[in-house]
Amino acid sequence: MEGTTRITKVGSILVSQPKPSGNKSPYFELAEKYNLKIDFRPFIQINPTDVKQFRKQKINILDFTAVIFTSRNAVDHFFRLASEMKVEMPADMKYFCVSEQTANYLQKYIVIRKRKIFSGQRTAKDLIEMIKKHKTEKFIFPCSSIRKNDIPNFLEENDFIFVEAIIYETAASDLSDLADVNYDIIAFYSPSGIQSLFKNFPDFKQNNTRIAAFGPTTAKAVTDAGLFLDIQAPHPNAPSMTGALELYIKEANQVT
Repeated sequence: MEGTTRITKVGSILVSQPKPSGNKSPYFELAEKYNLKIDFRPFIQINPTDVKQFRKQKINILDFTAVIFTSRNAVDHFFRLASEMKVEMPADMKYFCVSEQTANYLQKYIVIRKRKIFSGQRTAKDLIEMIKKHKTEKFIFPCSSIRKNDIPNFLEENDFIFVEAIIYETAASDLSDLADVNYDIIAFYSPSGIQSLFKNFPDFKQNNTRIAAFGPTTAKAVTDAGLFLDIQAPHPNAPSMTGALELYIKEANQVT
């Protein structure tokens, strides 16, 4: 299947994430600028781990000196559990965040200017480079029941003291109402989204639906599933998903 034959006009996009809150979003700007129909639908749902389930893991948060956060979901559910268990985070706790955006999100729960916070640029590889410099810390890694292997594998292979804490479950959403709905592009942000697609529609045929993927692991999940990857982000000319979509739309819709 030649990529050039798939560059055809775009009128509709399905984003496999919740609709952005508020009135400002690059997606809303994209829809208005190119007269597109853009819908939002989470392909995965988050089921919080409750205190009873967490305690079964026999983890004491205060035994650790550093927390690793790779998403806002992890931040929310970690502090939710800490609050429900009446655990007050020590002032000298260190926080290692996958990106500056995740680090800034911490201010929802702590006064970040008074804390030791380290952030990568965007990827787990960046974060690992930060962690390497703090071999003496005791790390807690709050995560989903489905998570990438890179960080825990690195910690284990390099003899760090750490524990994984499952703080929420990731499950496929019910997408049955989309069975007869077609979009020109479906945008995916995680391998879990691809898994959800096939759990809901085992006989899914891509046909002329273009697939967009954010991040290398999502891109690999697309191709591993036998789908054609039409749009990949980030790349040098488009660090965001909306940027990558816009480049494609400009070419496909012959916008000058």
